[in-house]
Amino acid sequence: MKMTGNTILITGGTSGIGLGLALRLHEAGNKVIVAGRRKELLDEITAEHPGIDALVLDVADPDSIARARETVAASHPELNILVNNAGIMLREDLLDPSGLPVAEDHITVNLLGTIRMTYAFLPLLVGKDDAVVMNVTSALAFVPYPITPTYSATKAALHSFSESLRVQLADAGVQVIEVVPPGVRTTLLGQQDSDHAMPLDDFLTETFDLLREKPDAKELVVERAGFIRDAVAKGSYDDVLTMITSS
Repeated sequence: MKMTGNTILITGGTSGIGLGLALRLHEAGNKVIVAGRRKELLDEITAEHPGIDALVLDVADPDSIARARETVAASHPELNILVNNAGIMLREDLLDPSGLPVAEDHITVNLLGTIRMTYAFLPLLVGKDDAVVMNVTSALAFVPYPITPTYSATKAALHSFSESLRVQLADAGVQVIEVVPPGVRTTLLGQQDSDHAMPLDDFLTETFDLLREKPDAKELVVERAGFIRDAVAKGSYDDVLTMITSS
């Protein structure tokens, strides 16, 4: 992925990692379109950061995705990068039947949302120079956090989806990059003040450093996420699962 001169659509871009990516990419000289459900937040972002564009989008709604595709195709035909970042992360008690709708919401937003966005926007990317699909997954795709079972499962599924997508797009000129964050200090699961989570600016800086060093990277895994990402390969899976469970 080249670092400047792109036109980039970022889902879930009104807060946390999504907004952080948007601001860093904007500062690097890219045209950034921030997408999210809440128009008031989008308006605040575009007012505070002239040059960033906004798009109202709910990845849980197929009609919203279809409208967004038509809007972007008309307003930004030069789009060459899609960042699938939108997601939710909520606790579940698998012994409580009221948790089932929570599980279903995770699948709709985290998994189906990314898959639907990819199907909708790939036709706009194929044939473009330096085209990229970037999927933000999680270190929990590789070792789950048991209090968020469906979140972890959706991220594992997105890792698998990204692997298959990369193979299918190998001859189409579209790079597929998976970003694998550890816990980061954002409002996701209320981690904004957690000592166990990585500061957002540190995560962004290390991620962008990795991307500059390895522009053809398949995965961007910061050091803090590496021991989870590689737990199976290093034979430490059970120990890492125990550590995550007790945290």
